[in-house]
Amino acid sequence: MSNKNIKNILALAKELRWQIGDDYHDNLTESIYADASKIVEDAVTKDKGKSKFRLDTKIDKIVTSKIWGFPIMLFILGVVLWLTIIGANYPSSLLAELLLDNIHPFLKNLGTSIGFPWWLNGFLFDGVYLAVAWVIAVMLPPMAIFFPLFTLLEDFGYLPRVAFNMDALFKKSGAHGKQALTMSMGFGCNAAGVVATRIIDSPRERLIAIITNNFSLCNGRWPTQILLATIFIGAVVPKTYSSFASLSAVIGIAVLGIFFMFFFSWALSKTVLKGEVSTFNLELPPYRPPVFWKTIYTSLIDRTLIVLWRAILFAAPAGAVIWLISHIYIGTESIASWTVHSLDGFGFLLGLNGVILLAYIVAIPANEIVIPTILMLTVLVTGISGGEGAGVMFELDSVTGTADILRAGGWTLLTAVNVMLFSLLHNPCSTTIYTIYKETNSMKWTLIASILPLVAGFIVCFLVAQIWRILV
Repeated sequence: MSNKNIKNILALAKELRWQIGDDYHDNLTESIYADASKIVEDAVTKDKGKSKFRLDTKIDKIVTSKIWGFPIMLFILGVVLWLTIIGANYPSSLLAELLLDNIHPFLKNLGTSIGFPWWLNGFLFDGVYLAVAWVIAVMLPPMAIFFPLFTLLEDFGYLPRVAFNMDALFKKSGAHGKQALTMSMGFGCNAAGVVATRIIDSPRERLIAIITNNFSLCNGRWPTQILLATIFIGAVVPKTYSSFASLSAVIGIAVLGIFFMFFFSWALSKTVLKGEVSTFNLELPPYRPPVFWKTIYTSLIDRTLIVLWRAILFAAPAGAVIWLISHIYIGTESIASWTVHSLDGFGFLLGLNGVILLAYIVAIPANEIVIPTILMLTVLVTGISGGEGAGVMFELDSVTGTADILRAGGWTLLTAVNVMLFSLLHNPCSTTIYTIYKETNSMKWTLIASILPLVAGFIVCFLVAQIWRILV
């Protein structure tokens, strides 16, 4: 079959999809279930004297109930995040000590002994290597804990129950109930969540799901939330309650993202994407005991290491760019320093600073490199030194070292809170933006999906900063 015939068939299929209407899939599914029910009624004989006890039915009555469904969801998310926060500190310390306190000075000395000029030594080891090392030390431990736990829940069969619980809320917001499933995919990766919207038959509701998927915290943003909550939110309460405070802050950000997803879904459905809400049938799969070690292995390989590798691929050139703009001068000021100072005024209005805004520009390719980029810019632009020269940081021991750098860069509790908010509400990464364009084939909707969360982030951070400064 020629390419021309294939294109004609696809074009006809697309045209017919619009003509059959949004209710076609619902009616088809309803008729299938009605036929299946009639076949079962005619073919199956039930012993009415005995009622078989089913554990999965009893569990579903609890986890999908109107009273207990949402508290159980928040509790499970809390347990997963608590284990991540508690478990990530020690391995992060070990990695930081190995990569930053031991290997980094060794590489610097090796470069000097080989005869590398200062600029090549700095470019390779203070730029490229440090960015990669920070990504591994800061991001690997929380990802290695969070993703396997999330995968275990997925394999157990709990995530479809989450979609069931949230179906009514999505309907009230003018979105499709299946958006609960694409939202769950977005918690892993927003690009994957955008692709997953193909399960929504209504083009209007699919567009709503695509535009609002960025409000799901993707895997690249979870470590940022966890790290900042641990450093700053946990520090404002007694040490006994620091883990609980950090945990509550991260859950609050995740829930806030869901709220914004509902809000903008409702706003879009009432304005530019008006239409009737369609329904869907969700068949809850049986509970399955996960194959524990297989699940752990596949989640580490398929999610943790792949995400880490992607972060490294983007971190290496980002580190190179940061080092270059920090050492190329316009007059008496480096490009990085000039840019940071130019953005400081706008950053102050948002409760942020120029370093943070520049870091988010540099980190557009991947959310995973935001914190390492902020750390490098803070070190290079402000000239923080660990003892062997301005502009290079030689000692970073886990969370404590990261906190010292951020506080030396002028961070306060307000800064941390607004970075957590801006991490939730900012433009999608480049991969997600490209995926949105491929799925919508529209520059208009791609721009809306990219700019809408950024505008929301500016407004929310501005309001929080002004109210904070008035009250505190």
